[in-house]
Amino acid sequence: MTINDINLTQNTAERSFEYEFAENGLSLYTGLDQKSNEARAVQCEVPSRIIQFYFCLEGQLAFNFSPHYQKQLQSGHYFFMYNPQKELTFDMLPDLGSKWVAAYSTVDKLHSLFVDEAEVLTFLNGENAAKLLYDEREYSAAVKWALESLFTNDLSAASRKIFAKGKLLEVLALHFNRRPEDMEACPFLRDEKTRTQIKLAKNELIERMTQPPSIAELALEIGISEYKLKSGFKEMYGNTVGGFILDYKMNSAKALLDSRNYQVSEVAYALGYGNPSHFITAFKKKYQITPKKYLQQL
Repeated sequence: MTINDINLTQNTAERSFEYEFAENGLSLYTGLDQKSNEARAVQCEVPSRIIQFYFCLEGQLAFNFSPHYQKQLQSGHYFFMYNPQKELTFDMLPDLGSKWVAAYSTVDKLHSLFVDEAEVLTFLNGENAAKLLYDEREYSAAVKWALESLFTNDLSAASRKIFAKGKLLEVLALHFNRRPEDMEACPFLRDEKTRTQIKLAKNELIERMTQPPSIAELALEIGISEYKLKSGFKEMYGNTVGGFILDYKMNSAKALLDSRNYQVSEVAYALGYGNPSHFITAFKKKYQITPKKYLQQL
């Protein structure tokens, strides 16, 4: 069995997803259905020993593995799955208007990507290689914007294929870099209460993006020490608190500019910048281009 044996189909004349590519042990699908009046199931057939990722960007996805076993995937979360024992056949039912991405990798391809980093692929080492893996995780802002760009680019078919490959590799790097199962660097994250508090901190930062609280204020509000907040946040999300909110702002800015509905100054004020020049400086540092030139390239 190879990556080309993965099969996603729909019993409709017009499918609600795009087959992006399948080659060299990797494949990618993107789903967005804004035309039909009813939810349409996607029939999935995945060979054994294929590593699977399902990301829900908007709406909700239902996975029907059997008449007696179903799982729901909410927006902001993804499934990380691996079955070394048998082929998986199931139905994936997106809500109307849902946006999702399905990505796949062979074991050999993943090993080739992390050839000198065996400790990264702990689920494939030793006895773990024969075990089933079904894990649900919350994806980071960096993963979100990498995947969102698959729906907002305006590239030719040939360029889009290269672009999609790059984004999949970026998402794989971010996923395995996080390693939330490895808590040695931040042992207090074994405490579920602490993990919940740090997730709450992240949500607060997003909700108050235009006027984010200081680390001291945020730590006091959620009832955690500043040290635990800073260390735990970096471990869980791969970024500092300040770096996270800046990246989130810049990714939001890029999405607003991509819509072509806003001028540079309007984006700056929408993101909480009192002076557009500060926004321009931050944007250029992040993307090596000014917002005005970025707009001109759209």
